[in-house]
Amino acid sequence: MNRRKFIAGGAMLAGGATVAQVALARLPELVTMDKVATQPPFPPPSGRPYNPVVTLNGWSLPWRMNGGVKEFHLVAEPVVRELAPGMKANLWGYNGQSPGPTIEVVEGDRVRMFVTNRLPEHTTIHWHGQRLSNGMDGVGGLTQPQIPPGKTWVYEFVARRAGTFMYHPHADEMLQMAMGMMGSWVTHPNDARFMPVDRDFVFLLNSYDIEPGSRTPKVSTMLDFNLFNFNSRVFPGIDSLVVRTKDRVRIRVGNLTMTNHPIHLHGHEFEVTGTDGGWIPRAARWPEVTVDIGVGQMRAIEFDATEPGDWALHCHKSHHTMNAMGHGVPTMIGVDQRDLAATFSSLIPEYMAMGGSGMADMGAMEMPLPDNTLPMMSGQGPFGAIEMGGMFTTLKVRDDLGRHDYKDPGWYRQPPGTRAIEFTGDLPEPSRAKRGA
Repeated sequence: MNRRKFIAGGAMLAGGATVAQVALARLPELVTMDKVATQPPFPPPSGRPYNPVVTLNGWSLPWRMNGGVKEFHLVAEPVVRELAPGMKANLWGYNGQSPGPTIEVVEGDRVRMFVTNRLPEHTTIHWHGQRLSNGMDGVGGLTQPQIPPGKTWVYEFVARRAGTFMYHPHADEMLQMAMGMMGSWVTHPNDARFMPVDRDFVFLLNSYDIEPGSRTPKVSTMLDFNLFNFNSRVFPGIDSLVVRTKDRVRIRVGNLTMTNHPIHLHGHEFEVTGTDGGWIPRAARWPEVTVDIGVGQMRAIEFDATEPGDWALHCHKSHHTMNAMGHGVPTMIGVDQRDLAATFSSLIPEYMAMGGSGMADMGAMEMPLPDNTLPMMSGQGPFGAIEMGGMFTTLKVRDDLGRHDYKDPGWYRQPPGTRAIEFTGDLPEPSRAKRGA
């Protein structure tokens, strides 16, 4: 993070416009991020205390206090985002990344948001789910004029309700959101003892339609997207969620794609504890292992991490856990391709016949791909190819972590006798509890 990258002296913005030096001196410092890894939680340096969140493959935006007001500076701009090693995309975002940084405030805070537009067209920001004055809602043409390129506008309101929210444009919305303009907003309760957890994660679901070999999303796509993301990252580029055994864990997930996503956690059941509308009273919560998150919705889930191991966390729409797919490729299961393969190989030495017995070989095969293109299925685990892509990562539960340790601990070492094995006619003696124990 360029923690204090201050714009001074009349910075050049989109379209050649400039912001005057005097005006710049009054803005909060511009903070940008160029790292794709999950950044550690950002403890509040001032203001009221709260337990900070961890943004998956993201970060939280610092602020300054000015006369009792918490001031942030968001910059809408073109960015380059690595979706996974081997592929980068030309997106639009905020403060150097897409999604933009997470905004963290406390219930009752007065918040002032400076928004500078470095895009080649106008924009706004809508504070999705917030209660605020109509003129601060950020809908271009309805509640405010659009923010022209090169201009900085200011929004100010009180964070009236604790919960998890999102921000995104309401200006040329289909294009700007298809290009990656979005971010998370967390309003912490004014009582830090309310619903405490040990680890608190947040991320957005987003999707792109990027043709193999290209870098820029097709913005007119309605439904047929080919790259489904957690915070603009696809597996194997998505970091793991690392927790200690017996930690109370919260995961907040917002959906700004064009379809619903049933998010499934292995190894643990959880409670749905929050929506964009607020926290769910304890008596009204329900247990799940999969929560369906609709378009424009947020869900918060909580559980006790009681089971050590590496547990999958993914969308249960199986085509959302694959990378750029060829939807027009016919199904070849059961088709004998040996004669065709011999003919094509004489013309195209790199030709590979596949799909006759399934698509699993895609996860391990190193076939030629266009530049800046990811395999459909990828990622290596301790026992071979994981054969996943898109919206897939792991929850890593470990006994030997420090309270603030979020480093990846590597693959889980399963205790002897606790892993599925090939049946050969003999089985080890199961472990049994001793009498009187």
